[in-house]
Amino acid sequence: MHGVLLECDIPTKEYILRLNEDQPASRKFVIEELDDIRLFVSTEFPGGSKVLEWLQRQLTEFHDQNTYQPPRRDA
Repeated sequence: MHGVLLECDIPTKEYILRLNEDQPASRKFVIEELDDIRLFVSTEFPGGSKVLEWLQRQLTEFHDQNTYQPPRRDA
């Protein structure tokens, strides 16, 4: 089993755990929850697609949706 250590803040870790829970059993990617800020995760889903690339896209989308962007003021 190949994996990688992820270290992140607590809210991001909770979001990653939720993403993992939303996956079918064959696509669960969290191998071990180590502590409040660390997870050990698989590097690939079955079929070879990369977990970290998928996870980065999910996190970017999540952060984009949850970051305040002040309205633009046209001069």
